[in-house]
Amino acid sequence: MVRVLVLVMGGLLVAVVGVVFTLQGVGLIGGSVMSGSTFWAVAGPLIALAGLAITAVGLRRRAVLQRRAIR
Repeated sequence: MVRVLVLVMGGLLVAVVGVVFTLQGVGLIGGSVMSGSTFWAVAGPLIALAGLAITAVGLRRRAVLQRRAIR
């Protein structure tokens, strides 16, 4: 169950970081080398999607473990 928690929390953290990178890339968050950079405007959403995928894997594993525990 600890692995599931690590996957879910880690995935959410990666997703939040991806959103921050996106906002920096499009220039909504300033004060960084990444601000206004097209690379981060494109990479940020991809990183956020990867984080959501990791979260989904963790949630799916949780559901499988719960089904096994019920049996």
